[in-house]
Amino acid sequence: MEFKRDPRFGRMIPAMVTPFNADLELDLDRAQELADRLVRGGADALIVNGTTGESPTVFYPQKLELFRAVVRAVNGRIPVIANVGDNCTADTVYFAQDAAKQGVDGFMCVVPYYNKPPQEGLYRHFKTIADSTDMPIILYNIPGRCSINMEGDTTLRLAHNCDNVVAIKEASGNFDQIKYIIDNAPAGFDVYSGDDSSTLDIMELGGVGVISTIGNVAPDRMKAIVDLAAKGEWDAAREANEALMPLMKGLFETSNPILVKEALSLIGFPVGGVRLPLVDATPEQSARLASIMREVGVLD
Repeated sequence: MEFKRDPRFGRMIPAMVTPFNADLELDLDRAQELADRLVRGGADALIVNGTTGESPTVFYPQKLELFRAVVRAVNGRIPVIANVGDNCTADTVYFAQDAAKQGVDGFMCVVPYYNKPPQEGLYRHFKTIADSTDMPIILYNIPGRCSINMEGDTTLRLAHNCDNVVAIKEASGNFDQIKYIIDNAPAGFDVYSGDDSSTLDIMELGGVGVISTIGNVAPDRMKAIVDLAAKGEWDAAREANEALMPLMKGLFETSNPILVKEALSLIGFPVGGVRLPLVDATPEQSARLASIMREVGVLD
């Protein structure tokens, strides 16, 4: 398979960590430095305030400050996508309106968590958000965190009925569902892997790339993998993917983004710790991570 169309937001999109200082306050200067590092490392776009960005523990005003700072740092080089997803539809609409004022280029919206809406509720939730804005929206399906799965038919209903619902980050792990979405989506609707280790599998089904965790640590390596696949150079893509796979999996030994932040510290780009209820990596976890990073060639 060779891809004939470049996706709207590109193929390798890091879900950016949120840097904190020693007091666990938002470090906007470091956020801007990280954004610049990721752009120079090959990112095609950035997700800000996602799961990897510790969105549950970044206060609302800080989210807006973070969007504004990253937009300034990127300075139009690549799109900046704000995660505005929430489990309250009205709050998401208001949040999206405020986020748009910070200069972002699009939104990501996660499936509502905890309140477990039925499929019709999911459809109306996302349809209401889409109708409230002209900005492009990436849906985010991650049953492991939200406790419900957005079914393929619901995703397709949104893709066909909402012109500004342009993509989905699929982290269900259900390849039959993902293939069903890819095969039946309207032209121009993009399906991204939500899991680094599944990226090539999903691209072989027709997905366009990945919204990436490891892209914070080794953006150039992940970018090379998806670009090789997009050119149809599957053997080279698989070889590069296999070489990086131990770290893709190793970063998830414990809850994300604990080890992503630890990995950045290990390579000499510290971004601070994590906010409670997450806790920083243990010395044992850090040592295992460092060993994996040396094995895959991202740490000397």
